[in-house]
Amino acid sequence: MIVFVSGGARSGKSQIAEQRVVSAAGNSPCYYLATAEVYDDEMDERVARHRQTRQEQWQNVQWKTIEAPLRIDQAIAKVPDGSAVLLDCLTLWTSQVLYASEISDEEGLALLVDTLNDARARSVHLVIVSNDINEALPPTDAETWRYLAFLQRAHHWVAAEADTVLEIVAGSVLTWKDKQWKHGKEVSV
Repeated sequence: MIVFVSGGARSGKSQIAEQRVVSAAGNSPCYYLATAEVYDDEMDERVARHRQTRQEQWQNVQWKTIEAPLRIDQAIAKVPDGSAVLLDCLTLWTSQVLYASEISDEEGLALLVDTLNDARARSVHLVIVSNDINEALPPTDAETWRYLAFLQRAHHWVAAEADTVLEIVAGSVLTWKDKQWKHGKEVSV
């Protein structure tokens, strides 16, 4: 099952996404595919805060972190079949694709496609988090437009492929798409 969780900054996305992963994992470990690249003290503190919050919120859950700033396809390949995985987040991953790597935009999108295809083929319950940053005034510079265009292409594709699409607004969940499988048939609820 693929779940896409989107929303604004500090909207509560992480908690909802973590809850989905923990629920899917049962008594098995939860995997955290971290796309953040720690470049400075501020980012280091932010990562530590996220890790601490996860430990406090989910005290009886074992989280296994795999750092994957770019190669999310290789990271998902490391988790056992049937695992529950949180990929956090597409907005940071997009920065890595566009500005910290030598790959093209199309190659970056191919990594995302490979990741979802592998997860689905191996019955990995994959929850993908991303920020909805397209709600402000339109940008005026070309690089910001490029970033938004790539991120929105990724969002559109992931939302189309996902079984469930959630938007988080002020801690509240809006369900845009929810497919479930019953007796081998897809049922929209």
